[in-house]
Amino acid sequence: MDKNLIKELADYVHHAEKEKREITKITAELYPDLTIENSYLVQEELIRQKLDEGHKIIGPKMGITSEAKMKQMNVDDPIYGYVFDNMVVEEGEAISISDYIHPKVEPEIGFILSRDLEGPGVTTLDVIRATEYVFPAIEIIDSRYENFNFTLPDVIADNTSAAGAVFGTYMRKPEELELDVVGVTLSLNGEIQSLGAGAAVLGHPAKSVARLANMLSKKGGKVKAGQPILTGGITAAVRLSPGDFVTAKYGGLGDVSFFVKE
Repeated sequence: MDKNLIKELADYVHHAEKEKREITKITAELYPDLTIENSYLVQEELIRQKLDEGHKIIGPKMGITSEAKMKQMNVDDPIYGYVFDNMVVEEGEAISISDYIHPKVEPEIGFILSRDLEGPGVTTLDVIRATEYVFPAIEIIDSRYENFNFTLPDVIADNTSAAGAVFGTYMRKPEELELDVVGVTLSLNGEIQSLGAGAAVLGHPAKSVARLANMLSKKGGKVKAGQPILTGGITAAVRLSPGDFVTAKYGGLGDVSFFVKE
């Protein structure tokens, strides 16, 4: 893929993110032949631009981690992107809706590793053995595309809709929980909007980290110790509105919350 085209497409989504405006998906007219492989090249350029602006990567995030969704989209692997320092929201604090386009939230189980994991061949058990602790989190997603309408290559190029992350402070060793059966409820203003269990993430959230390590190894990368890793949404994503109080409660893993203002 031509370097100039890669930059053009990265600029397209990056400007939309910075200007808080919707754009038509890349594959609609701009570049209909965008492949998954090439979309990661666009994502890498987008990440390079963010780093050049002085932002720092906090950690990776996984997407399309539902087996049913992967089958529906005819893909063998989930997708990944990155959370940056300017996306982090302190637990219990407030976000401004004006800083986003059409934000949604989904609860996730986060991992922190005590040592790097490098594929290929990383297993779920490898991840559990290498995990320092797990924690509750809420991811804020905010696709730059109109009406969240995109193909898989589109969303990869858009850094998998990454927009925010609220990391909970409650931490547990992974062996202290059955992570696949950890129940989660996502509530707005005290009313449950969606619910699920850890198994919604590839059958077990540690499997998501293993898949990430194996995917990154194809490019000479690895999952790094000390970085928070978002393993993928456990429930359906819920749209935010001004005035919302968002809470995700986890069985055996505490809760995490934040406010939404104008």
